Amino acid sequence: MSRTNNVRGPTSALTDFLRASGITPTTIANRAATRVRPQDQDQPVAGPSTAQESEPITSANRSTARSRRSTRASGYASDDLDQPEGEVEAGDAMDVDEAEEQATPAKKRKLTKAAEAKLKAKEKKKGKKGSGDEADPDEDAYTALSKSLWTNGASKPPVGSFENCAICNKQFTVTKYTMAANSGNGYLCHQCAKAGGNDPFKKPAIPKKRKAPADKRNITNFEEKRFPSLVSVCIQLITKHIDDIDALGDIGTLNVEAISKALSKNRGLTPENAHLFYNAGNASLTLFDATNLPSPAFETLAYHNANLTSLRLDFCGHLDDKAFKVFSTSLASLERIELLGPFLVRPLGWQSFFKSHPNLEAFLITQSPRFDDACVKSLVENCPGLKELRLKEIGHMNDVFLKEIRGFKKGLQYLDLSDPSQSCGEDAMIALLRSVACKSLSHLNLSKHDLLSDEFLSKGLLPFTKILRSLTLSYLPELTDTGVSTFFSDWTNAALVSIDLSRNDQLGNAALESLMKHSGSQLEELNVNGWKEVGEDALMMVGRLGKELKRVDVGWCREMNDFVMKFWLEGEIVRRASKGGCTKLEEIKVWGCNKITHACPRKKGVLLIGVESHTSR
Repeated sequence: MSRTNNVRGPTSALTDFLRASGITPTTIANRAATRVRPQDQDQPVAGPSTAQESEPITSANRSTARSRRSTRASGYASDDLDQPEGEVEAGDAMDVDEAEEQATPAKKRKLTKAAEAKLKAKEKKKGKKGSGDEADPDEDAYTALSKSLWTNGASKPPVGSFENCAICNKQFTVTKYTMAANSGNGYLCHQCAKAGGNDPFKKPAIPKKRKAPADKRNITNFEEKRFPSLVSVCIQLITKHIDDIDALGDIGTLNVEAISKALSKNRGLTPENAHLFYNAGNASLTLFDATNLPSPAFETLAYHNANLTSLRLDFCGHLDDKAFKVFSTSLASLERIELLGPFLVRPLGWQSFFKSHPNLEAFLITQSPRFDDACVKSLVENCPGLKELRLKEIGHMNDVFLKEIRGFKKGLQYLDLSDPSQSCGEDAMIALLRSVACKSLSHLNLSKHDLLSDEFLSKGLLPFTKILRSLTLSYLPELTDTGVSTFFSDWTNAALVSIDLSRNDQLGNAALESLMKHSGSQLEELNVNGWKEVGEDALMMVGRLGKELKRVDVGWCREMNDFVMKFWLEGEIVRRASKGGCTKLEEIKVWGCNKITHACPRKKGVLLIGVESHTSR
């Protein structure tokens, strides 16, 4: 008695999956037979007798034949795997019928990017032909044989078969990386393919994703975030709707200046809203950005503020002789005037103004290219009681200016002659200090007079300045570390409140140590930007002696680091007690200090500006 044995051995998960998908040894054999079948069995299809109707049919037949060839050459004929060879050809013949092709849609396989590009190109070309463009009826798409797939009309040999190399005639095993010879006859082994400059194993380069460029001006500052006050919120609201306001009312001088400053951020001050700041009872008026005010608007300002004693106009480039003449006649009580950018006022306009204001006490101008020697002479003759003088960025500045300024016999309290086109001489500057500095000078700014050297310190400042409180000597390349150190060691002047010696690259440890010993106890503002030679020990002395410091600029001092910063903010522990440290610091600028890291210590209420590790992100 015999029984049928239906017991099967264990199979893998892959085998079960292939069997469920209809892939069996039989279908694989049919696929191999389909690959090696010749491609020249296509029969021409008869068409209509007329030439006009035969052209589209012929092109359709060609495209159908090409699609069959490409399908066989690629090795994928999934619809023919389970059919005999005759049935496959019959199926090819049935493809000509477009109605059946539409009625029975075939399952589409996923195309590669290259195939999708070719398909789009074909569709585009067909669309152009259908639009009425003339074309050659025998013209056909590019059908050159690919090196990797075609050889004399036959498909690539199946993977695993043996072939002879077309160059070295050695037998090799065909893989999916096998490439066709350039001549189109035969295939190449991997060694010959590489020798010809084609790497069969090379993977296509994946394009790198470009990162969005970071904003280099996104600066990280450490500051205390405070809830805005009611006054600041009201000022912002007024600034936003400034054109809808009829009058500001009695809100106080400080609030009016705050509104003017807020408007200057977006240059919102215009002739239409400027009248909000005008009042016949005004004693002081400050407009921080008068760019949009034409000359007639300045005349209106003078007429509506006749009792002004102090006037400040920034960016007043439209102020000309006609408007300035109204200043001379209508602002008779003016004692202090500060102008930024009065480019259009001529020498006669300045002289007329000085003659009409003999009681002028403060004359502060910046960037006035027409102000010359005759104007300075008229100022000294007509305004002998002047106490504050600023002639900054004046193109005609020379030694004659200094000689005329020496005519202020009562002395000056404030003197700013910085940023000239050409430096004044050292001897003329020493003579000027001898005349005006001894009695009352408390503020001095001589920046960018690059002819001044250590001799000016020893023969000018040292003997003639006794009550100076603020000193600015930046951009003086002739100053040396030894000369500045000696000057502060021998200077009998009281301790300074503010000092700016920035951009003097010759200064270093000795100058900073002497400066702190002289003025450290009272110093509130210190600027040593650009002192690249200063060391860590000298910077530590700033923390030991600068107890009153509020604002410090140590940009480009390369030895500034996290330890110095911690000492400035926290001091040091000596015998269980904290000692040293700048307890009143409000702002520190550390531009170019690459030893300051993102982990540098911080303190509530201290604004830290310019940390490189944050600006480079």
